[in-house]
Amino acid sequence: MADDKDLDPQILALFDGYVHGTMSRRQFLERAAGLTATGVSAAALLASLSPDYALAVEVNPDDPSISVGYKKYASPRGAGVMQGYFARPALIDHKLPGVVVVHENRGLNPYIEDVARRLAVHGFVAFAPDALFPLGGYPGNDDDGRAMQREREPREMFEDFSAAIDYLAGHPDTTGKTGITGFCYGGGVVMQMAVERADLGAGVAFYGRHPSGESAAAIEAPLMIHHAERDERVNASWPGFEAGLRKAGKTYERHEYPDTNHGFHNNTTPRYDAEAAALAWQRTLGFFERHLGL
Repeated sequence: MADDKDLDPQILALFDGYVHGTMSRRQFLERAAGLTATGVSAAALLASLSPDYALAVEVNPDDPSISVGYKKYASPRGAGVMQGYFARPALIDHKLPGVVVVHENRGLNPYIEDVARRLAVHGFVAFAPDALFPLGGYPGNDDDGRAMQREREPREMFEDFSAAIDYLAGHPDTTGKTGITGFCYGGGVVMQMAVERADLGAGVAFYGRHPSGESAAAIEAPLMIHHAERDERVNASWPGFEAGLRKAGKTYERHEYPDTNHGFHNNTTPRYDAEAAALAWQRTLGFFERHLGL
């Protein structure tokens, strides 16, 4: 796998457009063809940029220190019935805080399941819903997953994630205090959830779409926001949202990681930055410990 720092920024910008639906696969291949090195096809380049989920596993599903499985839950204002990946410490002698994990724009893939296990190993009860469950669930590849997620009605999908907070808050293993973290699309859900739910314990957003500055006045939960320095598309709307947070006197932390690209936490693609990802995750765990307890 190539290192993202060795890749042409123009190619990474094209790939960002492809994975976020602003250009088709054919358009990516046509535009990338003129930027590839001699002897390297645009199709081969796309394959090298696409996730390799064999790399996703930091915490094995069979790790004896945790218990994992899929659980259904009610989402009355969303799809009705939903399913998510549930991970908790194997031995629980007291109630623990919960964290909902919101996936990117392609469903509950192996990387997001691994994030849930990482939270469980640290001592949280984690729950990662699959927004594609009403359509049959994550299809096993991200291209089809992205297409399926575009079929969901956005507000209904948001309500499905909100219902997951209720499910986790009412679970017998949890204290009722619940946080939320998310990546890309999921990062945007985190910040919008903070706008709409005053009962949210804490939120950590990784490079997600920002709400309007005016909406920040409604936020009660403390927020931590991670940005990639090269992520111009997402970062462009940060100043307006931050101005709203400041004006309303809200509690937030923002960290920008030098020389990183959108998706730097995802260890299955060349955009991954191991140093930045480790630091962001360390900060995330500490933030949840402080605001949710453990």
